[in-house]
Amino acid sequence: MLARIAQELFWLGRDMRRAELTARMLDGAFHADVAGGVGADQYRGVALSWPGVLAVIGAKPPAPGEEEAETVTGGETVPTFLGRAEIAPLLTLDTTSPASVVSCVYRARDRARTLRDVISTEMWEGLNSFYLSLGRYDLQAALLTGPYSVYQEVKERCALFWGLVERTMLADEGRSFLEAGGRIEGADMVLRMLRVSVPLEMQRDVLATEPDSSHEREALALLQAVGGFQAYRRSVRVAPDLRGVVRFLLYEQTYPGSVAFALDELRQALETADVSARSSPPVLRLGRLIADLELQRRSPEQFTVLVDLLAGVQHELELVDLDIDERYFAVAAVAAVHI
Repeated sequence: MLARIAQELFWLGRDMRRAELTARMLDGAFHADVAGGVGADQYRGVALSWPGVLAVIGAKPPAPGEEEAETVTGGETVPTFLGRAEIAPLLTLDTTSPASVVSCVYRARDRARTLRDVISTEMWEGLNSFYLSLGRYDLQAALLTGPYSVYQEVKERCALFWGLVERTMLADEGRSFLEAGGRIEGADMVLRMLRVSVPLEMQRDVLATEPDSSHEREALALLQAVGGFQAYRRSVRVAPDLRGVVRFLLYEQTYPGSVAFALDELRQALETADVSARSSPPVLRLGRLIADLELQRRSPEQFTVLVDLLAGVQHELELVDLDIDERYFAVAAVAAVHI
């Protein structure tokens, strides 16, 4: 496969996953807002506040060829308090911001248009109708009257896209790069969310297995933001507590939204796409990261505190991202420079 095509598929997957998870986090912030009020003082200590969502999503690096939006990525320049009225439109509708849901969908549609001979017709039609539906309605008014319906539409359309990938696209290297992009984006977003949302006093503790009844509201908000409430109850079978939810989102290998599941699926996708997977730097680095995470899960009391664990996993994931870019897409970048 051409490096340029592989890169477009990889970022198509990232854009679609980013649109979905952004919508989920905004929906979670909306529910936390309704439950807890809208005052600036009431955001302190809340797991999924509007400023918290901006901190999670606003610092995301742009895709190749995009320019960062100063209002989103410049963390130091963001005002100390922004609420729903400012952040919801910024991260949902603002086409000048590469982090918004609409921008992600528009980019994904443009990428899919160049990949018509690689993806299936149904995938293209589903994504194109998603794009057209966003321009057909008054989303600004919908955000004011019923933001739930807006985010529900995004979540369902993204789920439809991934369902069509599973059903209609060949299980070849092209699909592997598409799924790899979605998996690395999903793991990165969950790690960012945990680093921002979990209270600092807990992040300085060891992630042990003892239940902690405090911060129940934060635990429910995190599950709401990833769509994992029912999966958590089926897996853990106790009332959600923040420590248990963090362990679930980090380690649960049977939940598709967890970091562990995403890393394992990412490794499998790269192994499928790479004919020399045994010597592939990103595959080898992923193997070490997955093993370290599993060791941490089995013996949490012997290892690092949560804040260091989250930072370390995310740093390794960034290195995996760089390894992927260097191994599979560097040729495309060189060709673009010469053209």
